[in-house]
Amino acid sequence: METLIAVLVLLSLIALSNILNRFIPFVPVPVIQIVLGAAAAVWPGGIHLTLEPELFFVLFIAPLLFNDGRRTPRDELWKLRAPILMLALGLVFITVLAGGYAIHWMIPSIPLAAAFALAAILSPTDAVATSALAGRVHLPGSIHRILEGESLMNDASGLVAFKFAIAAAVTGVFSLPRAIGSFFLIAAGGLIAGAVLAWLLIRLSVFIRRLGMEDVTIHMLLQMLAPFLIYLISEEIGVSGILAVVAGGMIYAVEKDRAVAPQYKLQLVSASTWSVLLFILNGLVFLLLGLSLPDVFSVIFRDTAIDNLRVIGYVFAITALLIAIRLLWLIISAASGLFFSPGEKPGWKPLLLTAVSGVRGAVTLAGAFSIPLTLGDHSPFPERDLILFLAAGVILVSLLTASILLPLLADEQEEKSSERSAIGRITETGLSRLRDLAAASGTDALPAVRQFAEGARELALEHEHASPDGREHELRRQIAEARLTGLRAERRALEHLVASGEVPEQAGRRLLEMLDRWETFFTGRLNSQLRLSAGEVGRLLATMFSGWRSGSAEGRKPDWNSDEAENLCRARAVMIRAAVAALEERRNGGNDAVYGRAAARYRQMLARLERNEETDPSGLAEDRALELKLEAIQEQRNEVQTMYQDGVISRRTAGKLRKFVDELETYIWEN
Repeated sequence: METLIAVLVLLSLIALSNILNRFIPFVPVPVIQIVLGAAAAVWPGGIHLTLEPELFFVLFIAPLLFNDGRRTPRDELWKLRAPILMLALGLVFITVLAGGYAIHWMIPSIPLAAAFALAAILSPTDAVATSALAGRVHLPGSIHRILEGESLMNDASGLVAFKFAIAAAVTGVFSLPRAIGSFFLIAAGGLIAGAVLAWLLIRLSVFIRRLGMEDVTIHMLLQMLAPFLIYLISEEIGVSGILAVVAGGMIYAVEKDRAVAPQYKLQLVSASTWSVLLFILNGLVFLLLGLSLPDVFSVIFRDTAIDNLRVIGYVFAITALLIAIRLLWLIISAASGLFFSPGEKPGWKPLLLTAVSGVRGAVTLAGAFSIPLTLGDHSPFPERDLILFLAAGVILVSLLTASILLPLLADEQEEKSSERSAIGRITETGLSRLRDLAAASGTDALPAVRQFAEGARELALEHEHASPDGREHELRRQIAEARLTGLRAERRALEHLVASGEVPEQAGRRLLEMLDRWETFFTGRLNSQLRLSAGEVGRLLATMFSGWRSGSAEGRKPDWNSDEAENLCRARAVMIRAAVAALEERRNGGNDAVYGRAAARYRQMLARLERNEETDPSGLAEDRALELKLEAIQEQRNEVQTMYQDGVISRRTAGKLRKFVDELETYIWEN
């Protein structure tokens, strides 16, 4: 029961961390989760979980790296193979060698072999932490891909180096040729084992499908089990389980690309399931890291034989040493032409960004926890508690350093350009999807495409002219005021029509509910107190409209007859004309553009209403066009998520794009 409660608390903290990030967006979610995890551990009667290294790698690292292998572009990794290998192999061994001697010189009480072990477990960057931090800013060029590829590969090299350093510390025996040969055997074996096991699991899925079992649940279950099976089997036969799950993920991605008849339903369920799973796993990784820190730190802080200030100084010194080694290695690689394209002369900013982005994470702490308690002669492992403290401290300091420096070093102008390019990409994605859907259903796509394009162009123009100096807020305030002016004029006209009996009471009540929703939304915008999602408003309207429009579309009896529907359309026209008159009355030199645009939008609505009365009195064509446009909107949301996962855009840009899509959905619902 205690374990269940602990899990529920951790899941709640994951949700809380993302809510807090909305209020303090300058603090990365991983940092918030570490703080919440530490708070949960020190709270009276708090959560105390022992971090089991083997279990941690199976439950968390295996599925996370498997997914990274699935979604990482293979052609880009191949093009960047030289810099990735320079960081994943060369830098790891340089860090172990230089860092080991430096740590032993700095802290003589740590034997040289144990210092090499600490340097080895600090050498791999953490894939989860790197992705979380890189998502906050737009990293220029191919740096994000290099960091991603490095973090996929260097876990194996770092852990192998750590394994041999620990063996040397425990037994006092070390053989360099044997260590090098073992590394290549373990690495190559892991890649081959992962590829073979993934291929066998895919063949099993195909065999099940040929038996007529097309149940998506079964195939999704096999896919979810894949990383765990691949990791456990690979580790059992003595090869790298980490590289095996990366290779397995890539094989699954290749199979998906080569599928002759794509299983769209399976892909949809897979995307949704993995999205939820990764969200939970990423959060749990940092929460568990936070839970472990108080126990690790308290052991050293309570030890009177150790100067607390000095040991904290060691943490900062080792962190600075790791960044310096990384930066020096990058400079040497760039000078030799192995890191960047031939003839390309890199500036200091890309090199510094890459150096600072090499954060350490939970993999480092899990490896440190696997240090044995005793040596071969049963004596205590020297300075094990201090090594754990230093590893945990470096993780925390490297994470905070990257959180502070990355936004300062990132090119804001390049991010703005990336945002413009991304808006164009998702607009084209929506239009393309809309045309395909219309062609498949035999619907005339031109009116829907025109309206979709008009809305996207208008909103893109608003985003283009948005600025952080307050003009964006003033523009949105004027837009909200204009829409409220029109809505209140509509309300007055509707109340008059209901009172005079020209509009049935039931229809009037539904129209009033619609106006209430929009007034709530735009009043929230005006006062900056109630921030409803435009998409949520649209879905609320969808529920409301389902009573009358969808009744016709699905062949059910409408709520009123054709004469009443015709009266309703005429009433709607009266409301729109009242809104136009109110807007024109309040236009002046200071708001002419905004109020004029709002009036023009109302006139477009009136023209569509009149055209629809003449050509489609039942509203069936309009209903179908709305369905197609909303499907195109969903495709845009999927594209935003894909761009974010692929590192094309930062977390901040992804948030802006989601807001753009929500506003486009608002535009469509309004019309």
